[in-house]
Amino acid sequence: MEHVKLIAMKFLFSLVILGIILGAGFDVSFGNVFLITLVLTAVSYAIVDLMILSRSSNTTATISDFVLTFVVVYFMTDALTVGDSVFLATLISTISLTIFEYFFHQSVARNLDGKEERTERVNPTAQLSTEASEEIYPYDEEE
Repeated sequence: MEHVKLIAMKFLFSLVILGIILGAGFDVSFGNVFLITLVLTAVSYAIVDLMILSRSSNTTATISDFVLTFVVVYFMTDALTVGDSVFLATLISTISLTIFEYFFHQSVARNLDGKEERTERVNPTAQLSTEASEEIYPYDEEE
């Protein structure tokens, strides 16, 4: 249930941000903004929020989100619209979404911390020891 809430929150905030920037600022239709937001939310949540964020820091996940958001928004905006300022629209949208994602990653980490099954990792610095005894042979040599 936590995943549904997080995905819904990510989708709604992304839709508002992209709606204001792409829709109002660069005259992209609502249907195209909705489609871009839907694809971006699904891909970004699966790759960055679940995979990268669980294995790295918030900074690494935010940088990954910036790159992924730029690629998805640029190619989808270029394919779905006819306009001259696709790069500028993508850059402004990406910066705005990255700022939101920085705070969203903190929420994801807080909500999913300890609730996900994590695989145990081998600790290379573990203190390992063996049992030792004075006996060399399991039987007495005098027999």
